[in-house]
Amino acid sequence: MKAVVQERFGPPDSLRLREIDRPATGAGRVLVRVHAAAVNPYDWHMLRGDPYAARLTGGMGLTRPKHRVAGIDAAGVVERVGAGVREFRPGDPVLGFCPGAFAEYAATTAALLVPRPAGLTFEQAAALPMGAVTALRGIRTRTVGRVRAGQRVLVNGAGGGVGTFAVQIAAVLDAEVTGVCGARNTGLVRSLGAAHVIDYAREDFTEAGERYDVVLDLVGNHPLGRLRRVLTPAGVLVAAGGGAPGRVFGAIGAMAKVAAVNAVTRHRLRPILPATPDGPVHEDLLAVTALVDAGQLTPVIGRTFALAGTAEAVRHVEEGHARGKTVITVP
Repeated sequence: MKAVVQERFGPPDSLRLREIDRPATGAGRVLVRVHAAAVNPYDWHMLRGDPYAARLTGGMGLTRPKHRVAGIDAAGVVERVGAGVREFRPGDPVLGFCPGAFAEYAATTAALLVPRPAGLTFEQAAALPMGAVTALRGIRTRTVGRVRAGQRVLVNGAGGGVGTFAVQIAAVLDAEVTGVCGARNTGLVRSLGAAHVIDYAREDFTEAGERYDVVLDLVGNHPLGRLRRVLTPAGVLVAAGGGAPGRVFGAIGAMAKVAAVNAVTRHRLRPILPATPDGPVHEDLLAVTALVDAGQLTPVIGRTFALAGTAEAVRHVEEGHARGKTVITVP
């Protein structure tokens, strides 16, 4: 099969399209014929081995990539199932977390897959897993955002891969949503359900004097003190690290700081990392696809690339201004 391979940590240009063997399908595993795969900031972090502190967790490898084939989010058709798999059979259209998604075939466990909603294309379906589940957890989960009807919610980074989902989910919960984004995305964010839209180039929301019950910060471009200033007395800050600088600790250091400040403030500060296949995600994937089936959640795809253009796609996301989700099509 054709696959996008990374032999070492490095920039997107280090990715190579190669002909390699298809992954094996052991007990409990599913081989998916990939039709589309989404690119996430997670992918370029894994590609670069950045931040260095994350290498110590074992998730990305210490001196070289743990996974030779890049990519996580995929949608496609079940090609083969291993022993013990009862949920799926060959021919079923699916989406989910598939390590090695930037390839014609990827193998994963059944618990990381769900049926593809009938109303979505494969490209739209591939856009869901990491972005939509992360947004769901940040906005709706009881231990994190816990947004309720009538609350004022601000999403910083509303035009991005997670932000476009977060705006929609908060609006479905009948919150009054304010989206912060670039000028080219203001119309999009409003169409997703935001009652108010702020162009970050024209206005600093931390200086506007408004207060919010929940702030979901997906960018990391403001100090914690300034973010806390826009919270109501009982407000919640959900911080995703965003573009936290530093190759040693990066977003991990930013998340640790959020946890430390939470211990000494009346506000609730909740760090949230991207949803990954390393934790339980099946129920979240089902919740996301239920919202899609109900017509309450629609993926926004900004750009698509061919499999041979994966390096360019990763570079586009790494630059930090991608609109919605960036998706790779696999013919």
